[in-house]
Amino acid sequence: MSAHRANRLAVLGNRDFSLYLVARLLGTLGVQMQTVAVGWQVYEVTRDPLDLGLIGLSQFLPFVLSILPAGHLADSRDRRRIVTACYGLECTCALLLFAIALRGLREATPVFAVMTLFGVARAFQMPTGQALLPNLVPREQFGAAVAINSLIWQIGTIAGPALGGIVYLAGAPVVYATAAGLFAIAVALTLGLRAGGDRGGPREAASFATLLLGLRFVRSHRVVLGAISLDLFAVLFGGATALLPVYAADVLHVGPDGLGWLRTAPGIGAAVCGVVLSLVPITRRVGAHMFGGVAVFGVATIVFGVSTSFWLSMIALIAMGAGDMVSIYIRHLLVQLETPDAIRGRVSAVNAVFIGASNELGEFESGVTAAWFGAVPAVVVGGCATLAVAGLWTRLFPELAGMDRLPKPAIGD
Repeated sequence: MSAHRANRLAVLGNRDFSLYLVARLLGTLGVQMQTVAVGWQVYEVTRDPLDLGLIGLSQFLPFVLSILPAGHLADSRDRRRIVTACYGLECTCALLLFAIALRGLREATPVFAVMTLFGVARAFQMPTGQALLPNLVPREQFGAAVAINSLIWQIGTIAGPALGGIVYLAGAPVVYATAAGLFAIAVALTLGLRAGGDRGGPREAASFATLLLGLRFVRSHRVVLGAISLDLFAVLFGGATALLPVYAADVLHVGPDGLGWLRTAPGIGAAVCGVVLSLVPITRRVGAHMFGGVAVFGVATIVFGVSTSFWLSMIALIAMGAGDMVSIYIRHLLVQLETPDAIRGRVSAVNAVFIGASNELGEFESGVTAAWFGAVPAVVVGGCATLAVAGLWTRLFPELAGMDRLPKPAIGD
C-alpha cells in the first residue's frame, strides 16, 4: 500500500470516528431491514402501490416541518447527544412496529403513524450527523473520513435489505425486533463519543432569521445550490426503489428474500464505487464526474424499468447505486468544505431537506404515478426525466458543470 493511501486510511485509528462509524453502520442496517419489512408487509396487506408512496410521504411531511429547527439545534447544542437521542427514537419506532406486527396488520394507517414519528427522528439526525462528522477528525483527514463514512453507509444498504428479506421469512416481528436491537447498540456507542460536543462560544437564540441562515448561505453559493438541487430533482423523478415491492411481486415474481436482494443491489454498486473513491479520490473534473454519475443513474433507471429479468434488474440497480455514489461524495464534500462550523448544522439541514425531498417525496411521486399509469411506465418516465434534469442543470449552473477541483479544506471554524 502506498504512503498516500496509508495516510488516507489512518483516520480509522481515530477512536471517536470509529465509534461513530460502527453506530452509523448498525443504524443503517436497522433502517434498511425495517424498510424492507414495512414495504413488503404493507403491500402484502393492501396490494396498492399508492400506499408505498404514502409510506414515503408520512416520513417526509414531519421531516420537512422539523428540519430547520433541527439544524439550529445542531448548531447550538451538543451534537453527540442529539444523534444519540435520534437513535433512541428510532429504536422506539421499531418497537412500535414490532407490537403492531404481533397483533396482526390489517390496514396501513398504524404503520403510517409510526413512520411519521420515524420522520421526526431522521429530521434531527441527518443534519446533526453531517455537522458532527467534521468535529470528529482533523481537517486534513476530512476527505478520507467522508469517503469512508459514505462507504460504511453503503455497506449498510447492501447488507441491511438482504438481511431484512431473509429474516422476514421468520416473520415481520422478528425483523422489527432485530432493528430495535441494532438501534439500541447504536445508542450505547454514540454515548461513548468524547469529541464533537460543546464547541464553545455564545449560543444564538432561535429566531426566524437564524433558522434561515442556512438557506441564505446555500442560495448565495451557486455551486452548492446547483449540486444539492441537481440531486433533488434527479432522484425525485428517478425514485424506482419505492416500487421495488411491486416489481418483486408482480413483475419479477420473487418473494421477500428477492425483494431484499433488489434493495441491496444499489448499495453494492455504491459500495464498490465508495471503495474506489476512498483509495483514488476524485481530484479533477469534479463537475463532469458529478453530472456523469447522474446520467448513469438515469440510464440505469430506464433499463430497470423495462427489465423482466431478475439478474438484469440487479445489474441496473447496481449501476444506479454507483452513479448515485459519485453524486453523494462530491455533494457532501462541497457542502462541508464550503460551510463555516458555526452554521454547518443549518446548512446541513437545508441539504437534508433536498435529500429527504428526493427520497421520501420521490417515493410518493413514484407511488402516485404507478397508481395512475402502472409501475413500468412510472419508472421509465422517471429515468427519462432524470436525464432531462441533468441536461438542463448543465445550462442553469455552468460553473458546477465546469468545476475542475473541489475547494480547499479551509473550513472557517
